[in-house]
Amino acid sequence: MSLLTLAAAAAQAHEPIHWVDLGLKNYLFRIGSFELRWYSLAYLAGIVLGYWHLSRMIRSPGAPLAQRHVDDLFFYCTLGIILGGRLGYATFYTGGNTGIPSLWAHPTELLSLWHGGMSFHGGLIGVLLAMAWVSWRGGLNFVRVADYISVCVPFGMMFGRLANFVNGELWGRVVTNPNLPWAMIFPDAPDQLPRHPSQLYEAGLEGLLMIVIMLALFWKTHARFRPGLLVGVFTVGIGSARFFVEFFREPDAQLENFARETGLSMGQWLTIPLILLGLFMIARAIAKPALASGRPATA
Repeated sequence: MSLLTLAAAAAQAHEPIHWVDLGLKNYLFRIGSFELRWYSLAYLAGIVLGYWHLSRMIRSPGAPLAQRHVDDLFFYCTLGIILGGRLGYATFYTGGNTGIPSLWAHPTELLSLWHGGMSFHGGLIGVLLAMAWVSWRGGLNFVRVADYISVCVPFGMMFGRLANFVNGELWGRVVTNPNLPWAMIFPDAPDQLPRHPSQLYEAGLEGLLMIVIMLALFWKTHARFRPGLLVGVFTVGIGSARFFVEFFREPDAQLENFARETGLSMGQWLTIPLILLGLFMIARAIAKPALASGRPATA
């Protein structure tokens, strides 16, 4: 092999990946004007897998809820994710100095979910309200219900971010290292420069990593018998992962000036209270004695 061939191969090794060359499409199949999109399937897969796993979790000793409560949570949390995510987007990412008219002033657009625009923090608030309602109506301990739900949430986080990548949306910032092997050019990016595939970073950190941590804590330790510990670890983990990934994620176009002026993106500012709350929950759970059923049996 000549030196010229080696030089050409070395140059090509650092060529950015073109998203279009991956052969991805944002739908599973199309019938006429109807498309079954991966993003919809991601929501469905996360909710169904979470429901299945929660139903399995409550069969273990010390469960704070019954199957009928799981069924109620499945319904109300689904509503909370969709409505909370949309209303959160309208609250945090439109109106004010964002340059986008407030969706609150346009009820028709607010209901147009197919136009996109969902907020992670809004969806989180929606799920919390759904859990509070089911807990209150069923006379359940809210914190313990939150512990069990928190183990299942990362499934949906992972599927959702993978769907973002398949859709070629919510791409990352332009890379500063031109030799980054996984730098990618997304077709809808206006400058067509190599960027971080931050959707995959989020799928790995908010999804896969948190799945491993939460499942290990629930099934391999007595963490579930310390009320607030699981949800505290989840909150710190998700918040920290989101805060980190935001350094590589392209800010929403309407909030670029906000990020430039404050030094942090809107997502990072909204994540800081989550991390602090999670640390408080962990400290509180460790300081209190474990539930009796969580203590090792004595001979």
